[in-house]
Amino acid sequence: MKLDPFYLIVDHVDWLRRLLPCGVKLVQLRVKEADEVDLRAQIAEAHDLCRRFGAQLIVNDYWRLALELGCDFVHLGQEDLAVADLAAIRRGGLKLGLSTHDEAELTTALAAQPDYIALGPVFPTLLKKMPWAPQGLEKIGLWKSKIGGLPLVAIGGLTPERAVEALRAGAQSAAVVTDITLNADPEGRARNWVAATRPFV
Repeated sequence: MKLDPFYLIVDHVDWLRRLLPCGVKLVQLRVKEADEVDLRAQIAEAHDLCRRFGAQLIVNDYWRLALELGCDFVHLGQEDLAVADLAAIRRGGLKLGLSTHDEAELTTALAAQPDYIALGPVFPTLLKKMPWAPQGLEKIGLWKSKIGGLPLVAIGGLTPERAVEALRAGAQSAAVVTDITLNADPEGRARNWVAATRPFV
């Protein structure tokens, strides 16, 4: 499996209306605060928008809704992985991405036979407080050697320039949140990301 080298993560479907026209081809919808009606509506709209723009949608956490709404990819953190029904996810045909931050989490993730592994934070991140120190670019090469042919997603503190470094270090995809969503010109910044990562497609 191959992932687009530019992996956008957003917290509301509104972002997809704005940013998919900028050339985004891989996006995770990570909604943290919504009731089930709103959540269902956002995932359904995101699914339709991504289909229209030829983009891959990854639903964060809500694997049951992802299955119900016909999505084909879900991403789980370690806590969600611990309680998810992996057999149901596989029966439903959902591809699975998993977060890792240390060796123990990597072992747990690999046991679940995911379709990709994410490593973070590569650099200091503004998104949330992390108990892990920044991993650094050298950890990307180490993780890649451990996961073999699985795609590796780098996340945490990335800019277009740092994304290029992460991709050169062995990541197949570079994930971004705040460098775009907190930018004064998110559309322009997304186009910067597209331009910087196209050579790695």
